[in-house]
Amino acid sequence: MKRGDFLRRWGLSGLKLNLGFLEAEFAPTEPDRLAAWELYIELLTRITTQPLPATDGDEATALASVHALFPLTREILRKHGPGSNEFAKLAIPVLNQIIRPFTARWHKLSLASAIADPTQRAQFRAELATLQPLLRHYTRPSRRRRAWRT
Repeated sequence: MKRGDFLRRWGLSGLKLNLGFLEAEFAPTEPDRLAAWELYIELLTRITTQPLPATDGDEATALASVHALFPLTREILRKHGPGSNEFAKLAIPVLNQIIRPFTARWHKLSLASAIADPTQRAQFRAELATLQPLLRHYTRPSRRRRAWRT
């Protein structure tokens, strides 16, 4: 599918996004669409968007899963190359401005064995629960369609 076909399917020739921390024009190409699909699958199948009940899971594993989005996104960007520039305009700020503050904070704390402390584990889960809706925003097709129409 060509870029024009992709956007016409949504009744668009491009779109302008204002994410609060970033405002950008977005006119995706086929490599953008393919790259977005790959990251979409990663987001949907990780703790980044899925509930973590208090009695289940492991904080260190959850942190590793969130952190894994960095090398995965880099690999997706390398794979799709410069043709995925529009995808990069979204993916890189999400990594650096939404995910990185969480992973940087908890990586340092985990190295100091803070996650072994029940109070710190509860804090980790609370902060993860705050991060998850921000990332779910990028996985909701109905929300994407509405945003793309404006």
